[in-house]
Amino acid sequence: MAEKFDHLEEHLEKFVENIRQLGIIVSDFQPSSQAGLNQKLNFIVTGLQDIDKCRQQLHDITVPLEVFE
Repeated sequence: MAEKFDHLEEHLEKFVENIRQLGIIVSDFQPSSQAGLNQKLNFIVTGLQDIDKCRQQLHDITVPLEVFE
């Protein structure tokens, strides 16, 4: 069971890093950085797909509401 969470954690960390890098590209956007922006957007889409695959493996997990407080 723990490896399922480890897999999800790995994908979330990669996703957050790609979002951070996307923010850097967008904040100082130059037309010459369009290819890098497109690549980063593709990585984000792929990352969301990977996270969704992990979600399907963890459908039977219940998180107590107290965790969100």
